[in-house]
Amino acid sequence: MKITISPVAQQWYQENIDLKPGDGLHFYGKVYGKTNVHQGYSIAFAKQKPQQPYYEVVYQQISYYFNDEDVWFFTGYDLQIDYDAKVDSPTYTFVDETSK
Repeated sequence: MKITISPVAQQWYQENIDLKPGDGLHFYGKVYGKTNVHQGYSIAFAKQKPQQPYYEVVYQQISYYFNDEDVWFFTGYDLQIDYDAKVDSPTYTFVDETSK
């Protein structure tokens, strides 16, 4: 269970969510939608400083994380976040941890 974020996706978050060093971005699963591995759930995020994250990765002094209550959504998968210039938005791909 890890999160990797491409530099261009990091830049998108910084510019569009107004993330600055010391800020955090909380990822979690929400009802409705889908991902490449979830039916009925999609990924959401909120600008929040982490309190006690279950998992956290820091890029350019910005925390990207999920909490204990989000573990169910990420268990067994790594989340790869990239950027799609055609739609000017991040892309989210879950990769099975065992496929490495």
